[in-house]
Amino acid sequence: MSLRITELPLAGLRRVQRTLLADERGVFARLFCAQELAPAGWTGPVAQINHSLTRARGTVRGLHYQCAPHTEMKLVSCVRGEVWDVAVDLRAGSPTFLHWHAEHLGAAEGTAMLIPPGFAHGFQALSDEAELVYCHSTAYAPQAEAGLHVRDARLAIGWPLPVQGLSARDAGFEWLRPDFKGVTL
Repeated sequence: MSLRITELPLAGLRRVQRTLLADERGVFARLFCAQELAPAGWTGPVAQINHSLTRARGTVRGLHYQCAPHTEMKLVSCVRGEVWDVAVDLRAGSPTFLHWHAEHLGAAEGTAMLIPPGFAHGFQALSDEAELVYCHSTAYAPQAEAGLHVRDARLAIGWPLPVQGLSARDAGFEWLRPDFKGVTL
């Protein structure tokens, strides 16, 4: 097996550790394997693969999600630098509704996070020049796009560095309303 999958505290959220094969030429690692991810919930094809480069340490991107019927599973991989990757459970009726979990993802360690449908996702760059590759189970649907404000007191995410570099879109996300019931799958 090239991927070691570990359960995380929020149901369905998993850490993926890649086997890094190194020799004098460098390193090889499998980024995605549908067969190995199937027991962890990846059931469909990869619908979209995205790449991001975040230039400045401390920059936060997110917290993004898609609403039904376009909810998606994501495999988020750090391929250069380091990030603090955050997933927030938004599943209506979940016992961990609005709980968050973060993982340190680093290119040198070959780590990734498998995020199930119904979660918001964001990250903070812990290094300059942090690059991520995201495999999505569903194509981006602009009409289903939504987000949470990264400083929302109801979430109380403990970002490791001062939050900076928010895009206008991310800074414009509203704080959660008291009547927010979550997303349905």
